Amino acid sequence: MLRGLMGDQPLLVSMCIRHAARNHADTEIVSRTVEGPIHRYTYAEAEQRARRAAKALLRLGVAPGDRVATMAWNTYRHFELYHAISGIGAVCHTINPVLSDEQIVYIFNHAADRLLFLESTFVPLIERLRPQLPADLRIVLLGEAETSLATVGLYEDLVAAETDTFDWPQFDERSASALCYTSGTTGKPKGVLYSHRSTMLHALGASLPGALAMSAADVVCPVVPMFHVCAWATPYTAPMNGTKLVYPGPKLDGASLYELFEAEGVTLGLGVPTVWLNFHNYLRDNNKNVTTLRGVASGGSAIPRSLLQAYEARGVVMLHAWGMTEMSPLGTTAALKAKHLRLDHEEQMRIRLTQGRPVLGVETKIIDGNGKALPHDGKTVGELLVRGPWITSAYYNDEEATRKAVEPDGWFHTGDVASIDPDGYIQLTDRLKDVIKSGGEWISSIDLENAAMAHEGVAEAAVIAISHPKWGERPLLLVTARAGSRPGHDDIIALLAKRFPKWMLPDDVVVLDELPHTGTGKVLKSRLREMFADYKVNV
Repeated sequence: MLRGLMGDQPLLVSMCIRHAARNHADTEIVSRTVEGPIHRYTYAEAEQRARRAAKALLRLGVAPGDRVATMAWNTYRHFELYHAISGIGAVCHTINPVLSDEQIVYIFNHAADRLLFLESTFVPLIERLRPQLPADLRIVLLGEAETSLATVGLYEDLVAAETDTFDWPQFDERSASALCYTSGTTGKPKGVLYSHRSTMLHALGASLPGALAMSAADVVCPVVPMFHVCAWATPYTAPMNGTKLVYPGPKLDGASLYELFEAEGVTLGLGVPTVWLNFHNYLRDNNKNVTTLRGVASGGSAIPRSLLQAYEARGVVMLHAWGMTEMSPLGTTAALKAKHLRLDHEEQMRIRLTQGRPVLGVETKIIDGNGKALPHDGKTVGELLVRGPWITSAYYNDEEATRKAVEPDGWFHTGDVASIDPDGYIQLTDRLKDVIKSGGEWISSIDLENAAMAHEGVAEAAVIAISHPKWGERPLLLVTARAGSRPGHDDIIALLAKRFPKWMLPDDVVVLDELPHTGTGKVLKSRLREMFADYKVNV
């Protein structure tokens, strides 16, 4: 084979911040800090501090491949650490502080972290767990805090002690760059170890038009936490594209986001549906409107039709994105194609509510229970598998989980049930573990949830299976009420009956004060199944 005569520079994460510092030097990174005040500086200044942080890491003895943990909010310091840690060949291991104590302890010990950069907010958590964490774990505080923990010192002091005369090293692009763990909703958390190559390819794919596209004329606010799947690649895509970054810090309520969006001219936001629901409720209840926001990307769970319509009415395009920790995370987006622009509004809405079509680099297929590939006709349903250069080929130090999830030819079992149409658009019908099997037929919990969300009195909805002596399983609908409302059983069932046959309707509707959520904002159905394990319908 004739080899091309092109440069062979490795794809490394350090390329992003170096590019931003050279070509978008005066573009801002703005952060609401944990301490309260707004912090702002430029990409040029961010790279200088990242180089200082990299030298501090080396002085602390961090070596290539060492896992360096962070437990922090979305701020400029966390951004610097993303680039400083990976930039020297170490592994940036972001830890979700909202997980259970048991899961956090497991993750620290499984990853064998050498160092932890700790936000003051989470000091009490680590004080409580410290006896169970690795004995040789050293801790650096990102902000001042009174603590009983033995620490190396303050991050700002470490950075101030170094100079910025430092060249980012070159090494194999297949070296590990970051480590994220799944939220462990089924079994123990599993580690997904990203490489520099996969991270850069994913960032390039995410930057494409129709994906999470952003330009040097945009202002992006990643509400999705940096401790969750690398904030959907924004620490890389924003500097890669010269985009102004606006970090919300710990204040994610509707009022705080609105204030920040308007003050900084945010054009694009990224977050889970719960964030956008709360933000919309704030705008509606306070008679506010956004003046610069042109689009929001929503992922993590299905978008309710009513929410997409609410943002559409404000002139904001809501883009449905789908992926997983194992996918870095982006897999698909529900962007329309040229031919769809000729369709009526209802047909366009139907397409926009799918999980979308694959970004270049992501392959998809569905299979039956025997592993046979099924047609992409938009009707046939099967288990969804994915494959690509930024999709995991193995879980970190977990052969058993890898064996269950990854085929020898690289196909990864997502655990989702879906159909795929001829244009590649995926429609998830459920998780394998969440689908309701009633009398031999499948009932989609996602479809019921989205339909229930259209009720004017429903804030959130979740559907789980409860046991039934005749049908095996039946759906139970659990909802929370919007402020000042108390949705009734009969009203909700009547609404659902307009779309679903009688046998698919929930056997009961229960109104709760709140639904349990994972640390990433998803409804924790495993907890709901525990809560309602013995629930009996009064009929």
